[in-house]
Amino acid sequence: MFQGASSLSLDAKGRLSVPTRHRDVLAATAAGQLTITKHPHGCLMVFPRPEWEKFRERIAQLPMSAQWWKRIFLGNAMDVEMDATGRVLISPELREAAGISKDTMLLGMGNHFELWDKATYDEQEAKAMQGEMPDVFKDFSF
Repeated sequence: MFQGASSLSLDAKGRLSVPTRHRDVLAATAAGQLTITKHPHGCLMVFPRPEWEKFRERIAQLPMSAQWWKRIFLGNAMDVEMDATGRVLISPELREAAGISKDTMLLGMGNHFELWDKATYDEQEAKAMQGEMPDVFKDFSF
């Protein structure tokens, strides 16, 4: 179960250092193999390979009416491996798709991560905090 936020910077080659607290789990559960693809909200989804395989099966079973979403998720997926120092290469195509150049925000979202351009994330989070909470939270106790 991945959770928490990490503010990270890509290096000059587009590599991201996976936070130390997640490396051991990713090495043990996915042998350091990850899959990265587009998210409909403008960020990237980063899956440990076993979780990606479950997600990929669910997407592959969608009807033809969802063909474009299959293309977005499956057609843009890139398999990567953590190197010996815990870095993964984010492809130029995926960096461009998410508007990521250097500063990022990596969010643990349970079974996967979201990788955001930091400025975009900060803007979207501020917008969400200004708005009303969704109805699903009406009876939720904090």
